[in-house]
Amino acid sequence: MDGDIQGIISTIILISLFLMMFTNIGQKLQLMFLTANLKSKLAILEKLLNDALSRSEKLLALAGSKNPKKTVRKLTEFFVIEPVSIEPTDIIRRLAHILDTRRHNVRRILVEDLGEKSKHELSNIEVVLEVTSALNYLYKVVRHYLLLGEKTSNLILVMQLAYLMPTILKIADAYHKSLDAFEKGLPIGDGLGPLVAYRLTYNAPRKPIVEETVYSITEIDGRLVYVVKAEGPGATVGKPGEAIEKLVEKEKGNISRIITVDAALKLEGEETGSIAEGVGAAIGDPGPEKIRIERIATKYNIPVDALVVKMSAEEAIQTMNKKIAEAADKVVEEIKDIIKHRVPKGGKVIVAGIGNTIGII
Repeated sequence: MDGDIQGIISTIILISLFLMMFTNIGQKLQLMFLTANLKSKLAILEKLLNDALSRSEKLLALAGSKNPKKTVRKLTEFFVIEPVSIEPTDIIRRLAHILDTRRHNVRRILVEDLGEKSKHELSNIEVVLEVTSALNYLYKVVRHYLLLGEKTSNLILVMQLAYLMPTILKIADAYHKSLDAFEKGLPIGDGLGPLVAYRLTYNAPRKPIVEETVYSITEIDGRLVYVVKAEGPGATVGKPGEAIEKLVEKEKGNISRIITVDAALKLEGEETGSIAEGVGAAIGDPGPEKIRIERIATKYNIPVDALVVKMSAEEAIQTMNKKIAEAADKVVEEIKDIIKHRVPKGGKVIVAGIGNTIGII
């Protein structure tokens, strides 16, 4: 009797192995398990998106929106078409024009819906909607490839998506958590540059120079220092490249040095708040602002120094933590040391605090 049972079990195992090896049943089972797992992950993404949509609508309603749901849907689907790059002539000016048009159109839509609000309040609402838009994009792309892989029984496509899902969920969770800071107007990790600029000047008068960008003047060890940052406390990065260009031209090139300060993405294993020094324009814009700094510095042969503070992508868009805040004081001392040893007495230097200035005046 026992022998018969063992024989039956052995036969079943052999048949199962045969079917797995010489038919596509194994692949279909694997596809079924992977898609089931991905659908559960997609449900998490959908939950994060729905919460972001709800919070965006509530924020607009509190600001006096006539139709918050319509405005949120419109701006989360808003898109930008990049300029033609196959013909690179004048591509920076074309890109700058498109980005300016996008910013003005989004601001116009909000003003039409909310009425006149302070520019800082509008900036914060814009960023909340941009975060919601990013979550919306992530959700739609994941859903697209999941449904496409399931529809075409493409195991490779589904497997690739399954491998990427932990990273995608980590990014989505970081975006979702950043909503707290933007809703409440709190400084974020990317505000490291503006915080350094603020601590260099404190209560010195801030003068507007270009759109959403200000500068202050201070003196360090007998050197005149122009300190540039985005105009706070709204969520904006301003136009530091254009501001630096104007200041250099104003001084007819009589600038001894340009120092840029920004947050930088750390590698795994690097410590949050660690400082690195280099050369070049430390600014992570799409190109128009960075190239302004490079061109004006080249025109007048001005050295460009860069100081960056390392942090993760999640830390950059969430409420600023203690390590990053403490690093700002260390960067201030680094800047003073650079000015003391590399700028001659009576010389002039520009320091630009690059980053989102939300919560920092």
